[in-house]
Amino acid sequence: MDVILLERVENLGQMGDVVDVRPGYARNFLLPQKKALRANETNKKVFETQRADLEARNLERKSEAAAAAERIDGKSFVVIRQSSEMGVLYGSVSTRDIAQTASADGVHIERSQVRLEKPLKMLGVFPVRIVLHPEVDARIEVNIARSEDEAERQARGENVLARPGDEADEVEKEASDDTPEFFDEEAQAAVASEDGDEEAIDENA
Repeated sequence: MDVILLERVENLGQMGDVVDVRPGYARNFLLPQKKALRANETNKKVFETQRADLEARNLERKSEAAAAAERIDGKSFVVIRQSSEMGVLYGSVSTRDIAQTASADGVHIERSQVRLEKPLKMLGVFPVRIVLHPEVDARIEVNIARSEDEAERQARGENVLARPGDEADEVEKEASDDTPEFFDEEAQAAVASEDGDEEAIDENA
């Protein structure tokens, strides 16, 4: 289906572009969200008569979005979740969860503005892109932890997960630290030779 874009749409085109999209995408998103019109002769004329107003409104929204981006860019939001000892969440953190958490902290973000390639399913600190306007992005951090204390430690860059074998690795490291810096074959041969001489002296005694 051919549509006329009424604003820039990511990965699709700029305002005024006529693009071919899937009918379902047009009917379920572009048309009801007033991001596009069906590309027929009547609507092309309508768009041209309204173009100046559309561009003015777009510029105003862009300015408002830029101001909002300055307020939220770089902010960190803590999401408390239960997980396994390896850090795998019992569930996931979705765009809805992020929007609700930000709103609870006084930052209004729509679910549709949160961009995730896939739901977050691990403990950790993750960068998340927020699209406030087709031409304005902001970046926030989502700190997923099992407690507020753990979230503070993660924010400082600490690893809150105790990996199996960590204690054994530490013991092995300490043991290796006691090993001489060099202990080659010649040294071994010299030690063996000295031991042999001592045994021979003991026998002669």
